[in-house]
Amino acid sequence: MRIARFSIDGNVAFGAIEGDKQDELVLDIIKGIPFADFELSGTKVPVSKVRLLPPVLPNKVVAFGRNYAEHARELGNAVPDAPFAFFKPSTSVIGPGDEIQYPSFSEEVHHEAELAVVIGRMCREVPRERVKDVIFGYTCANDITARDVQKREKQWARAKGFDSSCPLGPWVETDLDASDLTIQLTVNGRQRQLGRTSEMIHSIEDLIVNISEAMTLLPGDVILTGTPAGVGPLNVGDEVAVTIEGIGTLTNKVVKRG
Repeated sequence: MRIARFSIDGNVAFGAIEGDKQDELVLDIIKGIPFADFELSGTKVPVSKVRLLPPVLPNKVVAFGRNYAEHARELGNAVPDAPFAFFKPSTSVIGPGDEIQYPSFSEEVHHEAELAVVIGRMCREVPRERVKDVIFGYTCANDITARDVQKREKQWARAKGFDSSCPLGPWVETDLDASDLTIQLTVNGRQRQLGRTSEMIHSIEDLIVNISEAMTLLPGDVILTGTPAGVGPLNVGDEVAVTIEGIGTLTNKVVKRG
């Protein structure tokens, strides 16, 4: 099931996406929130009539770096022996169609296409065999990075945590085997990144076991699983699109920060 979060006439709700053709998609509005047992209301509205929002509002975004060997090498980094985590604040999250604001303190902003895992229930110290039980679903993400700031400051809080640096969407796919999916990113229609989730050094199970040893994960929290090779610069005016097999396409435009 594809679950979207949207606004219409000043109201925010969740809905289940129905249909296959982009211009014919409709939302069946969900009663309540999707992280517990829910019912579809039967009230349907065309996707074209709503504004799609970030599919979740995470308490935290836990991101894992250097989880694809070719990406680690393209930036001159060693492949880590263990998962390497950092955080993006909730204020970095934007949705499909929202603007990526080019930060005033950077002159080199890069795209990083990623598979995002959405947590479905509160959990801690999750055993490997129970990982699938705590996953709500999957969505597309773009780990926007101020690369020059990342290199200069050595720690990543500002480089990866600035406002609008975490586009998510367009919805969450709840019924998906994410072990071997194509990830593609284009800028202005030209391909920049192409990889498969099967190329991850540390699997989704590895990542969730690793981070849940240290902290409680809450419903709606997001795990970013790393990016394949091909990261590169974005400029004001660029349109960047992340497409993941079985999920859909997340598109955002880069603008000058106002």
